Order: sequence, then C-alpha cells, then structure tokens
Amino acid sequence: MIAQSALLKVMSDAARKAARGLNRDFGEIAELQVAKKAPADFVSAADLKAEQVLFEALTKARPGYSFWGEERGMIEGTDKTHTWIVDPLDGTTNFLHAIPHFAINIALEREGAGVVAAVTYNPATNELFWAEKGKGCYVNDKRLRVAARQRLDECVLATGIPFLGHGQHARFLKELHQVTQRVAGVRRFGSAALDLAWVAAGRYDGYWERDLKAWDLAAGVLMVTEAGGKVTDADGGSDMLKQGSIVAGNLDIHPLLLDRLRAAG
Repeated sequence: MIAQSALLKVMSDAARKAARGLNRDFGEIAELQVAKKAPADFVSAADLKAEQVLFEALTKARPGYSFWGEERGMIEGTDKTHTWIVDPLDGTTNFLHAIPHFAINIALEREGAGVVAAVTYNPATNELFWAEKGKGCYVNDKRLRVAARQRLDECVLATGIPFLGHGQHARFLKELHQVTQRVAGVRRFGSAALDLAWVAAGRYDGYWERDLKAWDLAAGVLMVTEAGGKVTDADGGSDMLKQGSIVAGNLDIHPLLLDRLRAAG
C-alpha cells in the first residue's frame, strides 16, 4: 500500500465522501430519463450537493484556505496563500446520460509554487488518480508514467469537441484535420479531468483542448507532469489555467502535437 501524505489523504477522503452522493444520484439518472422528468435539473442538484460536501470536508480539514469551485465561485479564506480548485462533477453530460465516465476534481494551489497536490476520482470505476509535487503520480496504489511512444502514427490522442454555444467549431475542425491525418486514433470521452489523468496513466499518448476552466485542468496538469510528461497551453506557454487551453503528452509527442495545432493556423 502506497502511503499518502496527510494532505493527499484529506483530499482523497473528501472526494470519496462526495462520491457517495454522486453514486446514489447516478443510479437514479436512468430512471429519470425513462420517466421523462427533468434530468438536467437533477444533475445541477447533484453538482451542488457534491460541491457542498467537498467544501465542508476541505475547509474543516484546512481552515482558512480559499475555495474556488465551479458552482459557488471564489470564497476567500484567511490564508491567501492556499486555494482549493474544485470541480465537483467533471463530465456532467456523461452523468446526465448515465455514461460512467465522470470525475470529482480537486487541486491545491500554493502561492509561488503553483498546484502542489491533486486528486481526480471516478466514482463509477473507483479509480483514484492522485499526485503531489515532486512525489509522483498514482492511480490507487500504482505508480504512473506517461506512454513511451515517439511517433504520432502510433498514438491515440484525446480531445474535446466544442458543443452548442461553446468554443470555436471552425478552428477545432482545422486542428482535427491536421491531427487525424497523422495519428492512429482520436478519442472524445467527455471529461477533461479524466483525459489528463489517462495521459498520466499512459492510456492516451496525448491530449489537446481549448475553452476550458481552471477547475477542469488544475489537477491534471500536475498529474501529467509528475508522470514524466509535458503540459503547455495551445501556444506553447505555461499559462494553462488562465488561457483555458492545453496540450499534453510525453516529451516526444508533445512538440509534435503542438506543431500539428500550429499548422492549423
């Protein structure tokens, strides 16, 4: 058994606690769809409940830390040097359609050091991805490393497709055209948090997406880095959380994928 630090244990316990409610709600969602009720409203309630559980657990364990959540926005604490960045349900559309691919995402940002600890938990599969700065990345008890492939034509990549009222469809299609000509496959599974965790686990060789929020990305950026990979924004810079774009892969694939995106103009 790999021993987590006290900080990681706090984050993991909070994620598992919030997951209990999501698992109950996930079991109901198919029934809601059959009954033709209002599943979208139901999912919004599930989001809010999960974030409340996370807020209470994390603030109890670390009083004074700021909390930046998708649902409630920024709540400033007395300790301005630490901020929890939380997405209580990443992959909401999957959850809404009873697809078991969604995650609770928790990152801790420390002033001057960036993200120092991260947890991404998929309650449906009971896979807990976690990382701490300088200490590696794990799924449950297994140490993770990014895939070792060096050629794009051997790679399976992940991305996100802009949906209604979101993102620039024309630019995405140009990028997809540039990428799909060169790779073995592209997947779109609908959770940025799990896309990044799966890059860290070597399941995907790389990943790119635009128009994301900090809570989608913060945990996964640390995980890929701690698993030996490279992460930048779509311009090759280091401002992923503010820019909302991301390109991730191993040290060989990352620059090749970035070149393909630049070729899209």
